[in-house]
Amino acid sequence: MNEIPPKAPAAETAAMTANSIGRSARQQIALVLQGGGALGAYQAGVYQALMEGGIEPDWVIGTSIGAINGALIAGNEPKNRIARLREFWDGVTKTDSLAALPLASIFGNSPANLHTIMNGIPGFFRPNSHAVWASRFPVGIERASYYTTDPLKKTLGRMVDFDYINRKHTRLTVGAVNVRTSEMRYFDSRDTELGPAHVMASGALPPAFPAVFIDGDPYWDGGIYSNTPIEVVLDDNPRRDSLIFSLNLWQPSGADPKTIVEVMGRQKDIQYASRGKSHVARQEQIHRLRHVVRELAKRIPGEQREDPEVKELASYGCGTTMHLVRLLSPSLAGEDHTKDIDFTREGIETRWRAGYDHALHLLAKKPWKSNVDALQGVVIHESSE
Repeated sequence: MNEIPPKAPAAETAAMTANSIGRSARQQIALVLQGGGALGAYQAGVYQALMEGGIEPDWVIGTSIGAINGALIAGNEPKNRIARLREFWDGVTKTDSLAALPLASIFGNSPANLHTIMNGIPGFFRPNSHAVWASRFPVGIERASYYTTDPLKKTLGRMVDFDYINRKHTRLTVGAVNVRTSEMRYFDSRDTELGPAHVMASGALPPAFPAVFIDGDPYWDGGIYSNTPIEVVLDDNPRRDSLIFSLNLWQPSGADPKTIVEVMGRQKDIQYASRGKSHVARQEQIHRLRHVVRELAKRIPGEQREDPEVKELASYGCGTTMHLVRLLSPSLAGEDHTKDIDFTREGIETRWRAGYDHALHLLAKKPWKSNVDALQGVVIHESSE
């Protein structure tokens, strides 16, 4: 069994500064966290390695479990962040007693995952007593779910300092979708005060979890609309040079499924991978055009640059460079469409270790230090191992 790596000694961590990893002085560091339930342990491992390598995010953007991990990071002082992540993931990790059953060799983690379905996860969610009526009886949108997330509200209240977030030490953005309008909304600590409800709304995946009301509107998990909130950074205004780490939990590519269970797993991967590559490809085009506008504006004679219409057109150009580093959680042997509720200790520790090892490999290479084309606004670095 893979164990969660220990935190590096303080002296060793301090020696690995931002300068050593090649961050420019004007460049912001953004951490983009996909949704994916138990798969989110991978993100905790990546963050641990980045922190030990001298990389602390200026901005964390998350959806669903990514919003929870993001709140644990942004809602604590840097020295306490790994401890809080460990506390959360240890709290939701299940014992592996069911894995010792003879059936486990046939059904993999299915017995343990079935136990999660029937009993919930302490500190996260538990069965909703109203669920027996909710399929037909109008219990209301806040009760129309199989589980209640009241335990998560208490967990966030204990582990996340929202006053610290709202003092804007580290910017936090969480995504949720408005049930009535189907519009995605990103709640940003730069613009509004955040609380537990915003994080819970981002993780309110129906029909498992109930909608969360914010400012009179009900919200569901942002993952059902866009599970990879990378556009938040690339569309931000004012734009800044950015080193963006996008931590992805679902497999965008896969082999042909041969069984119904494999079909369900592949369908889920496709749904929650959320067209991440096509979104980024579009952003590459947009940012290149911005750079082209900037270069063309330089060629306009000085007296014409003062023309108001020319100034307006030139304002569409910019010179920011976005280094986008995409890390992908690995597939584990024997996993199926229930992998996002695999809260077994082996599953959690294996994914945490995988994230940690991936990030260490990345830090050794530092691909964002490479030279880039002056017209290239978004530079993509793939790192799946």
